[in-house]
Amino acid sequence: MNSIFSGTRLRDMIRSIRACKTAAEERGVVRKECADIRASINENDPHDRHRNLAKLMFIHMLGYPTHFGQMECLKLIASPGFPEKRIGYLGLMLLLDERQEVLMLVTNSLKQDLNHTNQYVVGLALCALGNICSAEMARDLAPEVERLIQFRDPNIRKKAALCSTRIVRKVPDLAENFINAASSLLKEKHHGVLITGVQLCYELCTINDEALEYFRKKCTEGLIKTLRDITNSAYQPEYDVAGITDPFLHIRLLKLLRVLGHGDADASDLMTDILAQLL
Repeated sequence: MNSIFSGTRLRDMIRSIRACKTAAEERGVVRKECADIRASINENDPHDRHRNLAKLMFIHMLGYPTHFGQMECLKLIASPGFPEKRIGYLGLMLLLDERQEVLMLVTNSLKQDLNHTNQYVVGLALCALGNICSAEMARDLAPEVERLIQFRDPNIRKKAALCSTRIVRKVPDLAENFINAASSLLKEKHHGVLITGVQLCYELCTINDEALEYFRKKCTEGLIKTLRDITNSAYQPEYDVAGITDPFLHIRLLKLLRVLGHGDADASDLMTDILAQLL
């Protein structure tokens, strides 16, 4: 029996768990796997670390405790290789949340990866930060995220905008740092970047009066033009949904315009024509 479960691969463990006929049998398999993972962690073998973490994530999704493997996430994130970092960040987002103190230990690794030369590593760090960022981490890493909003690759700009949205939610005092960067995203042609930029501007307007006045004066006309261009654009198969060009971007733009037009007659007047057309 030991030879079946000792050092098993993830797919073998999943197959064994799914073959269980009772809950007690499943608990026995999971208990044996957890014991093997603990033994491997104590041996500090780097070769099995990614496999152990993959199995821990599946065990966690079944509802069993996996707190003993949290430090393995940090070790994988600190690894130089991309495959190890990828599963380390995935484990970080799944096994930890912002309330756990161990999360503070990953701040330095995140800072290094946000400045990494490999854009895919940068993307991993942004994705993790956007999902589990605490207020303390937001204050420490906000300058790196702000810089990445101007990154050359649109996927990085998109992730940086989403990450910025979480940062300003966690620490509203940082909102003024992102106003200029957010306004630059409203000029994007890439729909993925544009929709995240609109969401960031919406978040800034709801928590910061200075941002609201800035976007109302500087960006209202540009947003209306963008909405009009999308509404009147020719058929684009990559954005078409039931004959409408990118309805999700439509909705985001309308939500932002609602905030900008609320209580301001001039801004509201500018929107009248395009809103009538949409209706």
